[in-house]
Amino acid sequence: MGKADEIVVPSFWRLAKRSLDLSRRPCIMGILNVTPDSFSDGSRYLDLDRAEERAHQMVEQGADIVDIGGESTRPNIAPVDADEELRRVIPLVERLAGRIPVPISVDTYKAVVAREALRVGAEIVNDISGLTFDPAMAATVAEADAGLVVMHTRGRPDTMQRDTAYGNLIAEVIDFLRQSVLIAEAAGVSKERIVVDPGIGFAKSVQGNLEVLRQLRDVASLQLPILVGTSRKSFIGTILGRNVDERLFGTAATVALAVANGASIIRVHEVREMRDVADMAHAVLHPHAY
Repeated sequence: MGKADEIVVPSFWRLAKRSLDLSRRPCIMGILNVTPDSFSDGSRYLDLDRAEERAHQMVEQGADIVDIGGESTRPNIAPVDADEELRRVIPLVERLAGRIPVPISVDTYKAVVAREALRVGAEIVNDISGLTFDPAMAATVAEADAGLVVMHTRGRPDTMQRDTAYGNLIAEVIDFLRQSVLIAEAAGVSKERIVVDPGIGFAKSVQGNLEVLRQLRDVASLQLPILVGTSRKSFIGTILGRNVDERLFGTAATVALAVANGASIIRVHEVREMRDVADMAHAVLHPHAY
């Protein structure tokens, strides 16, 4: 195989009801957590009206996708049962479906939550486990012809930071994601519906997260679009000595580098600001597109 920059990555992402063009500029996935305990914005959008208002605001600010999560997956957090996650997520998905012009993603590793969210209007499943936590997830995605994000992790959120040592981090991330893709395809998910996420902040040390960003182009060997989510994460705070609400510029640096190193989709909290950062980084690399 040739160099990473010679590898052809799909220029579109097929979802349940449409396709997203990944060639014109990076896609921004806006984070909308309806949880009481997310590390950055816990409890802020528990109210349904406030959450809907935030979704519309993110679209106005340039979000291409709204990613709704009903369970915090920050390190050392206890899991949430499916009934509670459904209670948090489904009313918002149902309300937003057809009211916002961009696709809705559901951030879950539980097939029962994904199935119901897809039924009421979601078009993407964002699975932090890479299809490894729930054996029914791959078939659930396939049945709905939904878009799928498979992410690398090792261990569940409450234990994942206990072992962050790897023999070859990037090779292990790529192998894990390759296996996730094979699981998806075996269940009937077509490759044009799959995006890979190297899982920055999940089962990785500070140096491991930096290594993933530096070597992100190697993940393109999977010949699939790459999603990166660094927004406000703890490794930024550790390096800069900043609290979670002071990590805007640190996040911006990681977003620019992710785009420069091949990311097609960027998952963020500050949509307007990171829209500008991603577009500017993309313009430097692809001046004729502007």
